[in-house]
Amino acid sequence: MKPEIAIIADDLTGAGDSAVQFVRCGWETQLYVGGSKEAFSQPGIHADVVSINSNSRGLTPEAAAQAVASEISTLKAYGVRHLFKKVDSTLRGPFLAEIEAARQHWHDNAVAVVCPAFPATGRTVEAGVLLVNGVPVTETSAGSDPVTPVTQSHIPSLLGCSLISPQESDTAETLAEKIRQGGHTVVVNAVTNQDLKRLARAIVLLGERALPVGAGGLAMAMAAAWAHRMDQEGIVLAVVTSQHSATRRQVRVLQESGGLVMLPSLEVLNNQVLFNDWKSQALENCRQVMRTGRHIVALLAPEGQYPGLSPEMVAWRLAQFALEIVNTFNVKGIIGTGGDGAEQVMKALQATGIRLIDEVSGGVPLGTLIGGDYAGMPIVTKAGGFGTEDILIQAAENLMERKFK
Repeated sequence: MKPEIAIIADDLTGAGDSAVQFVRCGWETQLYVGGSKEAFSQPGIHADVVSINSNSRGLTPEAAAQAVASEISTLKAYGVRHLFKKVDSTLRGPFLAEIEAARQHWHDNAVAVVCPAFPATGRTVEAGVLLVNGVPVTETSAGSDPVTPVTQSHIPSLLGCSLISPQESDTAETLAEKIRQGGHTVVVNAVTNQDLKRLARAIVLLGERALPVGAGGLAMAMAAAWAHRMDQEGIVLAVVTSQHSATRRQVRVLQESGGLVMLPSLEVLNNQVLFNDWKSQALENCRQVMRTGRHIVALLAPEGQYPGLSPEMVAWRLAQFALEIVNTFNVKGIIGTGGDGAEQVMKALQATGIRLIDEVSGGVPLGTLIGGDYAGMPIVTKAGGFGTEDILIQAAENLMERKFK
C-alpha cells in the first residue's frame, strides 16, 4: 500500500494530533518519530496516511526550510498525492520559512492555504489575526515563549500574503475561486468548525496543487473532505420507523436542511398497486436529489394506524423499498431509526450483524454490515428517543465524510 496523504509537522506532538484526525475519519494512519526517509525504510508501510516529524520547530529559518524541502522530495518520490503542512496553532517556530519551502517544493504552481484555526481549543482566525480564546496570540504565553516567541498576531503580515474573508453566502466553489485569485499564498479566516469544513471542501476543489497549512482543526476538516472526495458521489438513506416525538423533530430538521423526506400514507402502504405507483415517483425524486447535489434521503413511516396494517408490515415494506433504492443508486450508507425498521433493513440486505467502528454520538453506533451481498456497507442505528435535533444530519455527515474499508 502506498500512502496517498502525508502530514509534515515540525514536532512529534504536532504530527500526532494531526494524524489522529485522519484516524477518526477511517484512514489507515501511521505516525513516525523521524522523517520520511526513516518511514519509507521500514519493511512495509500499510497506511493511507503517514505523519512525519521534521523536528524543525527550534531550527533557524534556513535549516527549517531545508528540512521541509528534504521531506517533500522523499514523499514525492514515493508517490504521495496530497500534503498537509502542520504548523503550530500559536504560530511558534520558523513559520514563514517552513510554509514557503513547502509551497515551493510541492508543485510548480502550488498554492498554500493557511488557516491555523482550531475552534475546539479556542484558536480562531478573525480579520487575519490569530486569537486564542479571543486574545491576540502575541498577548498570550506564546508571545513570551523562551525558545520561539511569537511577535506577530496578524498572519498575512507575518507571511506577506493576501487575506480571504469568506462570507456566509460563500459556497465551497466560490471560496475556491477566491483562493485561486488570491496568489500563491493566502490566509483564510475561520471561526467555527463549519468554516473549516467549507474551506476544506474548497481546497479539495483546487486539486493536488493545493497545500493546506494549519493545525488540528484544519487537519480534521481535510481528513473528512479527502475521504468524501475519494469515493464517487452517492446518497445516504435513512429509514425511519420510530414514532417517538424526538425522532419526528429530527426528521423535520433534516428536511429543513435540504434533505428529501419521502412519506407514504397508511392507505398507500396497505395497497400494493398504490404503493408501486408511489415508489416509482419516489425513485424519480431520488434522481432529482442527486442532480441537485443534495445527498440525504429519508423514508419515513406514517403516524397512526390502519385496519389490517401492522407496524411490522410498515417496517417490512419500507425496508423492501430501501433495498430497491440500494440496488438503483449509489447508497453510501444507511441510517436505521427505530429498532423494527433497522432490523427489517438488515434482513432485506441479508446482513447478519454489524462490525462496530465508532459512534456518531452517545448511544448512536456506527459500523459496517456483516454478511450478505452488501457486506461492508456503512450503517448507523439509532433508537427513537436518542440524539440531538440534528443527529440525522450528523449521522449522514459521518457516513459521507469517512473512509470505510
